[in-house]
Amino acid sequence: MSIRPVTALSKAQPTLEGAGVHLHRAFGFHEPEALDPFLLFDDFRNERPEHFQRGFPWHPHRGIETITYVLNGSVEHGDSLGNSGTLGAGDVQWMTAGSGILHQEMPKGNARGQMHGFQLWANLPSSLKMTAPRYQDVGGGDIPEVIDDDGTRVKVIVGEFWGKRGPVDGIAADPQYLDIYVPPGVTKTFPVDTYRRAFAYVFEGAGRFADASQPGGVLLEKEVMGQEVNIRDLSGDRTLVRFGTGDEVTVQAGPEGIRFLLVSGAPIQEPIAWHGPIVMNTQAEIRQAMSDLRNDRFIQPAH
Repeated sequence: MSIRPVTALSKAQPTLEGAGVHLHRAFGFHEPEALDPFLLFDDFRNERPEHFQRGFPWHPHRGIETITYVLNGSVEHGDSLGNSGTLGAGDVQWMTAGSGILHQEMPKGNARGQMHGFQLWANLPSSLKMTAPRYQDVGGGDIPEVIDDDGTRVKVIVGEFWGKRGPVDGIAADPQYLDIYVPPGVTKTFPVDTYRRAFAYVFEGAGRFADASQPGGVLLEKEVMGQEVNIRDLSGDRTLVRFGTGDEVTVQAGPEGIRFLLVSGAPIQEPIAWHGPIVMNTQAEIRQAMSDLRNDRFIQPAH
């Protein structure tokens, strides 16, 4: 077994999206090959309804899949397929945009006005760029959770882990998407397929990720985006951890424990042409998508 080295640490950056939603973007729109097959990851966490309630009105997608995971509050959604519904705390939605879909997502706070969730974009290979669009909503009660003897908890959202399989199925990138909590002071190792790209996103507590060259721990105390980050100050710090190759990730939880998403997927390794919510392989395909939008041909007839 080999520990995946930590290759980079960075903070999610404040970003405005939709009709004025304040969120933090961990990565997206730059160096799409770096975390192939993943394109973008947003953390929408806010306690001020005026910073999120105008939401994401009707907009198009083509050529990607999105995975939305809600922790607090809710998200009402509707789409050009006629689907509509509400994602509550703990719920997950997977959308395959494929050949084209128009949808809207309108977040609402909980009783205390809090909203928190994540959205991950996964690329589609060229052979599936123009596949039929589809949706899958999964209730939080259907997401298996594994609890180890030391108190470690893992929610298996996508993929298989510790004998449990997540309910979200059919994603082309075949990712593993885990929500992990490790109790204070506990050191835990998690297997990750050697041939997959992987990242962790810390959103509660703090910890150290072991490195092959420094097995005693890395480095959530080292410089992140030009600032010294202390292990005790990482709570809510929105830290993205990128890993090199290897077949396991080891973390030592700090004094308050650590909660993070661990995501991995097999790289597609194809050219990427990107224009906002549309991701294709060539600029000609982007121009065609924009022409389709202008001429009301974006939604393809069902085959």
